[in-house]
Amino acid sequence: MELELRGRYRALNAELADVVRAAGRSNVPTVVAVTKTQPRSAVLEAIDAGIRDIGENYYQEARGKLAGLPPVRKHFLGHVQTNKAKGIVEEFDMVQTVDRLDAGRALAKAARGLGKTLPVLVQINISPTERYGADPAEAERLADQLRQEGLQVDGLMAIGPNSTDQSEVRRAFERAAQAFSRVGGSTLSLGMSGDWREAVRCGSTMIRVGTSLFGPRAAKAK
Repeated sequence: MELELRGRYRALNAELADVVRAAGRSNVPTVVAVTKTQPRSAVLEAIDAGIRDIGENYYQEARGKLAGLPPVRKHFLGHVQTNKAKGIVEEFDMVQTVDRLDAGRALAKAARGLGKTLPVLVQINISPTERYGADPAEAERLADQLRQEGLQVDGLMAIGPNSTDQSEVRRAFERAAQAFSRVGGSTLSLGMSGDWREAVRCGSTMIRVGTSLFGPRAAKAK
């Protein structure tokens, strides 16, 4: 798998650079390797291939898998449950999915207790099928409230619509980019394996990819 991963990462970086140039941009987005359901060995292979940002969706899954890794930035990408806030703050370097004030308060309290500065992103909902995320119109207000709680709000995150209609995806990403301009910060985390190209064209500074690096997930046994 290691050689396959290295090859996929090289190919992704090459295409990413092409899309950035075609969009008239100079800054290449950060690649976050989404390692949910992947074994620890795959995480270590990704790091060995040069990846420096690792993303996990589930705190319980991440606990043992991410312990004692070489220097990387660990991103929490799942829904924030307030009763897991302390563990999330202990384990991760950035939380990308703060979509409501009570979650932010729980994270801020845990960060204060640990003496840790916690960068976070406001998650907004731009997809009719997505369960989580604040209304884009409320993003700026939520960001201000989170900053008042002591969190370092570094931008915005969104999950694109599950659609093959490129124009629909683009409109959704443009809404996210507009909300990002109001929230402020340096990070617009937008785009996954199936839609990162459109996200980059809309200004994404960070993409979250799993399949593009590790290949298709194995089908679950029936």
